[in-house]
Amino acid sequence: MHIHYISEQNSILNHFLAQLRDVNIQKDSMRFRKNIERIGEIMAYELSKILPYKDVEVQTPLGKKQTTVIEDNVVLCSILRAGLALHTGFMNFFDDAENGFVSAARIHGATEILVEYQAAPSFEGKHLLLLDPMLATGYSMVAVFNKLIQQETPKEIHICVVIAAPEGINYLKKHLPDHVHLWVASLDDGLNNDKYIIPGIGDAGDLAYGEKL
Repeated sequence: MHIHYISEQNSILNHFLAQLRDVNIQKDSMRFRKNIERIGEIMAYELSKILPYKDVEVQTPLGKKQTTVIEDNVVLCSILRAGLALHTGFMNFFDDAENGFVSAARIHGATEILVEYQAAPSFEGKHLLLLDPMLATGYSMVAVFNKLIQQETPKEIHICVVIAAPEGINYLKKHLPDHVHLWVASLDDGLNNDKYIIPGIGDAGDLAYGEKL
């Protein structure tokens, strides 16, 4: 697996990550969603650097200019519901991308992940970006991955997460193909007994959209 840790070099990304973690700032759900969105934009920019490009000629009001544009189609697919704000950030940059959404829920008292809802375009031969703010155990991401690739084969697969635990990364390494790219905004210490990332940010879905029943 190709792993990209994008907060190792100081940038405005770390500023947004600090706000995302702050227990006082994150009480503002609108600001929390906006910070997730802005982190998504930064991650989209970093990821865009390794996509294939093609040469084009653009007509301006005063002449012509040779430049490059993204060559292949991109499909953004987020895991509901926490992935929605991150999805918006990526969509702000990949504005021509097609979009998909999939659900993933843990069966109570078990490690099995149930993937029930799936609404996604064809990603055969395209760049598939799987988006989820948190990578804790990695079970949900692997379950979604296995569900999506049953009938179609993307050209490249990029998994994009904001906060990751080493346990989740190791699980992905064991269960996903070596050619998959993993983009991590911030690597944390590990998981507690309840499988929450430490120090983490808490429950991203609840902080963004309110507590669920």
